[in-house]
Amino acid sequence: MKPLFVASALLAATAATTATAETPELVVFTYDSFVSEWGPGPAVEEAFEATCGCDLKFVGAGDGAALLARIKLEGGRSEADIVLGLDTNLTAAAKETGLFAPIAVDANYALPIAWADDSFAPYDWGYFAFVHNADAAAPANFRALGDSDAKIVIQDPRSSTPGLGLLMWVKAAYGDEAPAIWEGLSDNIVTVTKGWSEAYGLFLEGEADMVLSYTTSPAYHLIAEEDGSKAAALFDEGHYMQVEVAGKLAASDQPELADQFLQFMVSDAFQSIIPTTNWMFPAVMPEGGLPEGFAETLSADKSLLLPAGDAAALRDEALDEWLSALSQ
Repeated sequence: MKPLFVASALLAATAATTATAETPELVVFTYDSFVSEWGPGPAVEEAFEATCGCDLKFVGAGDGAALLARIKLEGGRSEADIVLGLDTNLTAAAKETGLFAPIAVDANYALPIAWADDSFAPYDWGYFAFVHNADAAAPANFRALGDSDAKIVIQDPRSSTPGLGLLMWVKAAYGDEAPAIWEGLSDNIVTVTKGWSEAYGLFLEGEADMVLSYTTSPAYHLIAEEDGSKAAALFDEGHYMQVEVAGKLAASDQPELADQFLQFMVSDAFQSIIPTTNWMFPAVMPEGGLPEGFAETLSADKSLLLPAGDAAALRDEALDEWLSALSQ
């Protein structure tokens, strides 16, 4: 019986290997918090694999801005089929690489802006804000923050989309006065982290009074932890918006499967996951709406966003202003 057992085992192993080889794999590069156990990644993977007959593989690659740097470095040799986690401050630079393919995604977007981009599709959006303990007084604008004794943690704009968003926020609100704003803030900055997760963790550990995050961040504590102790400071000059997007790489060896994922991304199955895992506003409103206690949208006059081309043109100038202020 032993030879028969061995033969059966070999046949089973061969069948399993063949089945694995025939299962297409879709590789999605994204930021670390997306693939964490509390992020959207695990639920999205399960939902998409139930419909695609494929193996969806998420690869965490630091924070959002680091994604583009990695794709530029790898070029056409990248194993990624999709990059998920860039935003409109980076899309112009991403297009210039020539590494992204045209896409066609059909969606009824619930964004505060009209969307027309043939290379990237949005999956969520939000407003940058400084999060603080609700029982502490919060400044009403950047000037007041700079004049205060508040200790803040921010993210590096060279590796993090929130960090870059902060540069664009100050630039959009203050224009040529941005260097003076950064000079005022320089004494408040405790540290600059590579990504959002590290910064938020330092704030929760009590290392800072405020952290650069989103107006939706307190909703996490309220809904997931039943903790109302966190709040987002509302600034009277308005808040810069972030629209997060995904795009397909031209060198993908699974272009049709990548298209299928991008269309799935705007479906209710995906979008309903976003509010209570990524803690952002969904790009397409889920059938059940937003959960009770979720953040409110801001009025149009409080929503700031530079067009993608303008953001790309101002990026180096804004970065130089930031570096100059922090080096003094």
